[in-house]
Amino acid sequence: MQKLSLDEIVRVNPDIMHGTPCFSGTRVPVQTFLDYLAEGDTLDAFLVDFPSVKREQATGLLTLAQERLVESLSSR
Repeated sequence: MQKLSLDEIVRVNPDIMHGTPCFSGTRVPVQTFLDYLAEGDTLDAFLVDFPSVKREQATGLLTLAQERLVESLSSR
């Protein structure tokens, strides 16, 4: 499977949700996804509640976050 670019996953546009980072092509804030996960909800539950977000976007966000966290910790 081809990896999505950051722009295919997240957009920040001052005209959409006052510049809140949202999944590209949606009005769903990334923070909402993170809140779901923090509360113990599943990826599938989030996708059911927000069908405009593609599974590839949500998993791509998690992959990017993981890569950047590991990269940040490795460069200490």
